Amino acid sequence: MEQAVVEQAVFESVKYSAACQDCGVELECWGVQGLVDGRLRWDVESTCSACGFAVAVCGGDVPVERRDQMLSEHGPARLQVSSAPAKSVAIMRVLRAELGIDLLNAKAVLRRVLDGDYSGTLPEMEYLARTLRESGIAAAATRSQGV
Repeated sequence: MEQAVVEQAVFESVKYSAACQDCGVELECWGVQGLVDGRLRWDVESTCSACGFAVAVCGGDVPVERRDQMLSEHGPARLQVSSAPAKSVAIMRVLRAELGIDLLNAKAVLRRVLDGDYSGTLPEMEYLARTLRESGIAAAATRSQGV
């Protein structure tokens, strides 16, 4: 009997300030982008120390400014593939499906992937790497040391 491989969840978080929805005092918020059970998700939690208002927002897409903050604070992760050029069509098929892009853009992204120049947050790159591995393509999300 074949055993299923259980992939670990991958997370990156950022701390930022926002105004309390109830009293307007500055809140400390924690946002987390995670790859959990094969899905990317964005979760935010905060509690106002002044009035006690609490909020938890789960799911959805990471806001652009928080994604930029994660990339700045943690550094970008890169998508690495170690497959023969013959797998390029299969790689483009995955990129088109997962990124929702057309063939022309998939070719441009493929070139960046093959050049080791396609990057994003660690959960984003791990999501693509897992999807590529499911299609038989050796792939990994990597981050340079010293970031």
